[in-house]
Amino acid sequence: MKPPICEKLGIEFPIFAFSHCRDVVAAVSRAGGFGVLGALAYSPEQLEIELAWIDENVDGRPYGVDLAIPMNYLGKGGGDAALPENLEKLIPEGHWKFVDALLDEHGIPPLPEELEGKAAKAAGLNVDLESRAQIDVALAHPLVRMFVNALGPPPADIIDACHAKNVLVGALCGSPRHAQKQVAAGVDVVVAQGTEAGGHCGEISTMVLIPQVVDVVGPDVPVLAAGGIASGRQMAAALALGAQGAWTGSIWLTVAEADTQETALQNLLEATSNDTVRSRAMTGKPARLLRTAWTDAWEDPANPDPLPMPLQGLVFNKAARRFMRTKNKELNGWPVGQVVGAIDRVRPTQEVVLSMVQEWVETTERLGALLADD
Repeated sequence: MKPPICEKLGIEFPIFAFSHCRDVVAAVSRAGGFGVLGALAYSPEQLEIELAWIDENVDGRPYGVDLAIPMNYLGKGGGDAALPENLEKLIPEGHWKFVDALLDEHGIPPLPEELEGKAAKAAGLNVDLESRAQIDVALAHPLVRMFVNALGPPPADIIDACHAKNVLVGALCGSPRHAQKQVAAGVDVVVAQGTEAGGHCGEISTMVLIPQVVDVVGPDVPVLAAGGIASGRQMAAALALGAQGAWTGSIWLTVAEADTQETALQNLLEATSNDTVRSRAMTGKPARLLRTAWTDAWEDPANPDPLPMPLQGLVFNKAARRFMRTKNKELNGWPVGQVVGAIDRVRPTQEVVLSMVQEWVETTERLGALLADD
C-alpha cells in the first residue's frame, strides 16, 4: 500500500487517525498509520507535554497535529473582544435560562463553587493568539510532519511557518469549491469530508464528494477521504474514488487506548447509524453529533436557536461540565459519524489498523478476480 502520500510522510498504511487522545495517536503511528492529535483543547503549555509524550512513545514514527481555526467567528483578531468574560456578555439571558431549565429537568446539579468560572479553551476562545502559539509548539517537534486545520485553510502566516519546517499543511473541506480555495491558499493535502462524518461537516455525501474534489484539485494534490470509513472495504472504496488515503475519526473513540468518558462510550457502542444528527448545538457551526437530549432540545423550534461560534461553544461547555460530571446518559454525547452503527465493541488500536489493512487486501483481491480472462 504505497500511495504517494505514504512515501511523502514515510508511513506504511494510508490510514490517518484523528483523536484527542495521545495514546491513540501514538498507537496508530506505531502500527504503521498516521496518528493526528486534535489539539484545540490544549493550552500551548499542555500541548508541549502531550507532544513530548507522543515523541517518546511513537518509536520514531511521524504523526500530525490538528486545530480548528475558523475563517470567521466572533472575537476574531483576539484582544479584549475575545476574552471569555466579554464574549459571555453577548449571550442572551434567555439562552442561559433555557440551559438551566434543561439541566434541571434531567436532575443535573450546578457545579461546585470552586469549579465555577474556570475558562474553557475548548470553547474556541482567543483562537488567533492561541493557535499561533500552538503551531510554534508543534513545529518544534521534528516528528510532527503534517498540520491540519479542521475549518478551512489556515491563515497564510501559519501555512508559511509550516512550509519553512517542511511540514505538510492539510485542511478539511465539504465541497469542490472549498477544495479549490484551499489549494489556492497553499494547502498541500485536502481532506474531503462527506456529511456522514463526525464533527464539522458539509451536506455532500462522501461517495459523491471524493471524485469531485479529486478532479478539481488535480493529480498533484493528495486527497484524503473522510466520512463513513471504519473498515478495509470502505478504505478500498475511497482509494477507488481517487483518494490517496482515509481520514478516520469515529472508530478511534472506542478503542482500548481512548480516554472517551465512560457514559459517552456506552452511548456510542449502543448507537445505530440513525442515532446521529447534523447540528449547531455544540459549537455553533454544523457538526455531526450523537443524538442526545441536548441536541434534540436545540432542534426544537420552540426553543432558542444555537448561537454563532464561539458563543454556542461557551454555552455548551458550561453545560457539558455539569452533565459529564454527573455521567448523565441522556445528555452525554460526542461528535461522531454515521459509521458509529458499525462499532459495537472495544478493540486495541493495533487490531483495528491491521484488520483494516487485511480487509483492504481481501477486497482488492476480490475485485481483481472479477476481471475475468478473455
